[in-house]
Amino acid sequence: MSQNAITVSTQVSVPLEKAWHYYTEAEHVINWNFASPDWHCPAAVNDLREGGDFKITMAAKDGSMKFDLEGTYDEVSPHRLIAYTLSNGRKVTVGFAKTDDGTEVEVQFEPEEGQDQEDQRSGWQGILDNYRSYTSGIQ
Repeated sequence: MSQNAITVSTQVSVPLEKAWHYYTEAEHVINWNFASPDWHCPAAVNDLREGGDFKITMAAKDGSMKFDLEGTYDEVSPHRLIAYTLSNGRKVTVGFAKTDDGTEVEVQFEPEEGQDQEDQRSGWQGILDNYRSYTSGIQ
């Protein structure tokens, strides 16, 4: 991971196994993987294994814009760590840690060149905030 990597995190009030499941299964990912209420995630495909690929579609609800987040898994350590490389070569790691109140999820990512880093941080944090809200609503 590069020195300029950005870290965001959240605490969810579900056990580690459920936190992992809600984060990694496409049927759940489509319910939380977007940064703001005017966006949604209409499709997700996830082959969660080392060398497996994923593709997550994020789209504006008004139809004005959409893009696919795609990548390949470099490391998958169940209930502990996911490391992947995005299609543009940037690296991302997602760590899961059991806590007294549930599970901490920490995402570290290499920022995209030419994009405001604070905007990127807030976007990725917004996605984690949606994940936290989603997991708390389906306990």
